[in-house]
Amino acid sequence: MQIFTSCFAQIRKLPDNIVPVSIALKTPAWFQGIRYPALAPHGTFFAVWKRNHDDAEYLRRFNQEVLAPLDAQAAAAELQSLSGGKDIVLLCYEKPSDFCHRHRVAEWFTERGISVSEWNAFDQNGILWEQDSLF
Repeated sequence: MQIFTSCFAQIRKLPDNIVPVSIALKTPAWFQGIRYPALAPHGTFFAVWKRNHDDAEYLRRFNQEVLAPLDAQAAAAELQSLSGGKDIVLLCYEKPSDFCHRHRVAEWFTERGISVSEWNAFDQNGILWEQDSLF
């Protein structure tokens, strides 16, 4: 099983052989896929970050409160079981270039020997897809 990360805006471009998995604090109502809240940020420090955008404090708390209690090998095995062994993409809201917990999740897995990369969608002309503005 290969693990990717991406944003909900790309879900319609995912190939059928990649299983979408939400790791968002709040998953969109329309999303009917797998949810894996163990890798989601907690509302307490996320709300603080929304007010002050202190990335360092957010990451400190995410590492301490979300990732530290987890075992990466066990989480990967559970994700593999949930996906039926298929490749997965861990989803949240932010576009690839924005600050986002999924990038830290990818680093965390990679630091523990589990390869994770950002999934990129290319159009028919080989041009990298970019997320449309949400505003």
